[in-house]
Amino acid sequence: MALQFTLNGKTVEFGGEARTTLADCLRHHLGQTGTHVGCEHGVCGACTVIVDGEAVRSCLMLAVQAEGSQVTTVEGLSEGEDLSPLQAAFRKHHALQCGFCTPGILTTAHALLTHEPDADEERIRHVLSGNICRCTGYLPIIEAILDARAAYADGRRGKPA
Repeated sequence: MALQFTLNGKTVEFGGEARTTLADCLRHHLGQTGTHVGCEHGVCGACTVIVDGEAVRSCLMLAVQAEGSQVTTVEGLSEGEDLSPLQAAFRKHHALQCGFCTPGILTTAHALLTHEPDADEERIRHVLSGNICRCTGYLPIIEAILDARAAYADGRRGKPA
């Protein structure tokens, strides 16, 4: 099976088995190891990536379903070595500890703020309810996302802070 899609702004090709998940394709074939695989049932949110503007669980999606799509992983949230405003806010608020959940939370938050830059705390908590973090207690994560909203409102969402 051969397929083509855009990954973090660049066209990529994948020629593998039809049963390959998008998560495995990204990690093992395309080297995007920021996409983590936790539960493999779509429950923990660690594998969340953005497909055509929507946050999706890449462990539940087959790679073939990405044919012709725009896929963004955590590696694609910033430009070069500079942190995006959302990543900078996570750093500022110490919104990570072990880091395993962080890529999925960042991509989930990016998708949310792209569509809803004025999302309030209740909405952020609701959207993040599908992302499990066992280290932080979520408070710094929520604070960081709230802090990053201004960058999304004024169009700097993917631009360095």
